[in-house]
Amino acid sequence: MKKERKRLHRSFRSQSASDKAFDVINYLLLGLAALCVLYPLYFIVIASFSDPVAINNGRVSFWPVGFNTLGYEKIFENTKIWRSYYNTIFYTVVGTTINIIMTMMLAYPLSRKEFFARKPILFLVMFTMYFQGGMIPTYLWMNDLGLYNTPWVMVLLPAINVFNLLIAMNYISANIPEELYEAASIDGCSHITFFTRIVLPLSKTIIVVLVLYYGVAHWNEFMNGLIYLRDEGLHPLQLTLRSILLQNQASSLGDVDSIIEQQKAAELIKYGTIIVSTLPVLVVYPFLQKHFEKGVMVGSVKG
Repeated sequence: MKKERKRLHRSFRSQSASDKAFDVINYLLLGLAALCVLYPLYFIVIASFSDPVAINNGRVSFWPVGFNTLGYEKIFENTKIWRSYYNTIFYTVVGTTINIIMTMMLAYPLSRKEFFARKPILFLVMFTMYFQGGMIPTYLWMNDLGLYNTPWVMVLLPAINVFNLLIAMNYISANIPEELYEAASIDGCSHITFFTRIVLPLSKTIIVVLVLYYGVAHWNEFMNGLIYLRDEGLHPLQLTLRSILLQNQASSLGDVDSIIEQQKAAELIKYGTIIVSTLPVLVVYPFLQKHFEKGVMVGSVKG
């Protein structure tokens, strides 16, 4: 670490004045951009522990004011939230596994230029990016398939995302040389063996990126649960948090003091639900970040 610092220091000293000014301006602009992104997240954290009156009066800036945990107490006293946490974890793990398997299995043949059905299948895949069946036909379709009000509608309906499929297809085309397949085919390697033993091990970077994309989408899933899940025991986390927030909204019934207390609780729950729903993703992201940039950039260069 010390050697690296000395090397960077010598490199900075050897730069010209214009290069140093350029670097300083870049650091300032990037720092300002990072501050604009991070401060709203930090504000939500401190606001969830602050007095709602202090928040509305603008007295909460850098530290919690009137520290309390009423919002989190209201959230976690609802027993449904633990069931919804389990449901969301199930939907995320199982759904992401299905997503990765189906996306990679479709991305590989579409990356092979000699595949005879490549163009018509790719056309149909791209067509769905711009034109979809609509909510009512999809609802009737899920009902006819027997998926309505079952956990499987949450993992099978969004099985393949076209954007993620194109990223995976481009990654395979750009990083798996044609010569590698030719050498493997000479040794009697089939497409299935080549895919499982060569393509997948060499695609770990893009797989990690797809896991992040699909995992975050499943974790934040709300609309499909609202439309296709009638049983509250199957609701994902986002839908349960919405119900908790609506239940604690201030009503026009009761005396003034009770209405004010409801307003305070609703304000704290609003910030608390954001923390409860996003914290697991924020914890997992740093472990995947090192693969994220490389996978996205390589997968988006070659079409």
